[in-house]
Amino acid sequence: MADTAAHLVDRVFPIAPVRQWVLSLPFPLRYRISYDAALLSDVLNVFIRALFGELRRRARQLLDLRSGQCGAVTFVQRFGDALNANPHFHCLVLDGVFAAGENGRPKFHQLPAPEDEEVLRLTTLVAERVQSLLKRRGFDGGPDAQEADPLSTTDPGMASLLANSVRRKIAVGSNAGRGLVRLGDRIDGDDLDAFQSPRCAMVSGFSVHANVSIEARDRDRLERLCRYAGRPAVATERLSELPDGRLLYHLKRPWRDGTSAVIFERLDLIAKLAVLTPAPRAHLTRYHGIFGPSAPWRSLIIPTAAANEEFKSDTGSDPTPVESSTIPNAEGQTRASKPEKPRPRNYAWSELMKRVLLVDVLLCEICGGAMKILAAIHPPDTTKILQCLGLPTRPPPLAPAVSGLAFPIDPF
Repeated sequence: MADTAAHLVDRVFPIAPVRQWVLSLPFPLRYRISYDAALLSDVLNVFIRALFGELRRRARQLLDLRSGQCGAVTFVQRFGDALNANPHFHCLVLDGVFAAGENGRPKFHQLPAPEDEEVLRLTTLVAERVQSLLKRRGFDGGPDAQEADPLSTTDPGMASLLANSVRRKIAVGSNAGRGLVRLGDRIDGDDLDAFQSPRCAMVSGFSVHANVSIEARDRDRLERLCRYAGRPAVATERLSELPDGRLLYHLKRPWRDGTSAVIFERLDLIAKLAVLTPAPRAHLTRYHGIFGPSAPWRSLIIPTAAANEEFKSDTGSDPTPVESSTIPNAEGQTRASKPEKPRPRNYAWSELMKRVLLVDVLLCEICGGAMKILAAIHPPDTTKILQCLGLPTRPPPLAPAVSGLAFPIDPF
């Protein structure tokens, strides 16, 4: 999570405003795309094409730009607040378009925030196109439809777990099929309108939210947003054990009905996590438009590490474009940077801890100087350290797996 966020801020997103567009899907569609990776990609492509088309339309209408290129990075989240199966998309989209400038280089043109009517029009368009896609694929339940649910035939156990997870039901045990145990104060249904927010629309179960935006120079907030969109399913600090052995999971924010926490049986929690595990080779971070690996302008708009360091120490002076490695700002201008050496894709653990926790673990507490790793101790040398600390040096024995057991298992 932290490594991906740092990579996006340092090497992908230019100095330009970014808006988060979140697409949530109807319950029946959530079940299908949770295991159908091809359909998930098709639905995402429908949303991205409709969104890019809306941005280009506004650019022509408001800025008189005949052509423009958009860019976005999508995080595919498979989970909901209560660890239920809820695949949805967090799309971090440039809040504007790139167009060719006078010198032929890409220049960024910022767009104003979308109005509620524009978000509603986009949501309606996405709902119509996705429903048309499902009808062409035979997923609409018509007389000529293909097999409605192949998962129930190939893996009925997983199909049952997935169906209960989508509906926020208990999946295994004597209470399978019942609703989760919830905690919190109930709210009168007449007061639910107070939870509506601007730039949010819902049509036929499709929900689009676009009220979160990041200014061009607020890179720290952009990195936090990337970490939020790419976070794992379980927040361990919100998970605790009750005296009776059940597990209490606090929600990040209360639901509309006032629910603030849910209670899981231990086996049911394992079932929930099994459903949330993505299929092999299913990418959860995707690049679109000008951020695509084959986009001609990608190398001209993405930042470099050296340029980012220069931007952090910016004094507000006008940038001077040069032919070396550069980084564009929101006005399409570029700032000079020194040629940099290629660096690995992944960040060092110490650098990530400094960026996330604001703690420099390589800073000496005595002299304040920078420490460096002198050596790495490998087995069997680690036994000397364990003996010095009075800890056991032999690993615990491994018992062989029990064969012949069928799922599900009811230990009671």
